[in-house]
Amino acid sequence: MKFLFGDIVVINNNQIGVVVKTWYKPSIDTYEYEIYNRMTDQIELYFEKEVERYLVRHKYLNEEEMEYQRNGL
Repeated sequence: MKFLFGDIVVINNNQIGVVVKTWYKPSIDTYEYEIYNRMTDQIELYFEKEVERYLVRHKYLNEEEMEYQRNGL
């Protein structure tokens, strides 16, 4: 498991979310996360490969911050 409850993450390339719940999917050997998306004000499901660790401290990522996010991993 890469992310835990309360972790701040990047979803959809430039949106910020918070992990609410983690589900293990044994049939495909991966984790699925329920993530609260601040931009849509909804809880959405994402597979582990669709989620990145949040490395900057703004609500939305501009182009420079997105480059930092990509290089920081």
